[in-house]
Amino acid sequence: MATRQTESIARFMRMPAIILLLIWMAVPLAMTVYFSFRYYNLLNPAAGGWAGFENYSYFLSDPAFWQAIRNTLAIVLGVLAITVIGGIAIAMLIDQPIYGQGIVRILVISPFFVMPPVAALIWKNMILHPGYGVFADVSRFFGLQPVDWFAAFPLFSIIIIVAWQWLPFATLILLTSLQSLDSEQKEAAEMDGAGILARFWYLTLPHMARAITIVVLIQTIFLLGVYAEILVTTNGGPGYASTNLPFLIYRAALLNQDVGGAAAGGVVAVILANIVAIFLMRLVGKNLD
Repeated sequence: MATRQTESIARFMRMPAIILLLIWMAVPLAMTVYFSFRYYNLLNPAAGGWAGFENYSYFLSDPAFWQAIRNTLAIVLGVLAITVIGGIAIAMLIDQPIYGQGIVRILVISPFFVMPPVAALIWKNMILHPGYGVFADVSRFFGLQPVDWFAAFPLFSIIIIVAWQWLPFATLILLTSLQSLDSEQKEAAEMDGAGILARFWYLTLPHMARAITIVVLIQTIFLLGVYAEILVTTNGGPGYASTNLPFLIYRAALLNQDVGGAAAGGVVAVILANIVAIFLMRLVGKNLD
């Protein structure tokens, strides 16, 4: 009897949080789904009407949609490759006993605390600018012509900026995993005659597999929503060369004032994100078993 009363009290105590969470998530999603089936233009809201699936048909048949999907995947895969490989390398480097190790670790993870718009401005105006950026000065020093990175390689530039922001996160998680590796296992491998590459491939890398999976899962969820870096640097251009799915939705909603089409794109983005999340969750579950 006491157990049932305790469970009832626990349910009652959880109800406010559950209701708030449902309101916080369900209401915006329901409004997005509702507007995705209507004609709704910000310049003329009164002229709206029922659109059915026309917004979805228009959004999915737009050539820019498939370009945005490819760019979104390129950003996710490119950033993951850089951060995972670079994170492993940096984690192994700063795990070694060096002078000022604490300061080095702080400096390594500091880019993660820079806000995305600020990071984009730094790279745009101080590093990649073709006139007075760091890369331009280095090119002139070697007698080369400076490159306008955001015009010539817009998507690659976005990947570099986002990877610079997320590399500290991957490094921190992988360093924590690396430090949990038993030193006795390392010594045993060395006594058995295993070289550096053999110890890394058969001992260190398998030990870090769970941490790598967590890094991939968390970063993928956030990388699907990259937006500020594109807005500040390339504005999705040239053309749609650096436009991903979130930025395409922004263009439809605030530049074309087409709330119905943008809402349809938002629903599509939510569905795609959930498919990716489910796949990654299953992958994580298998690696953590």
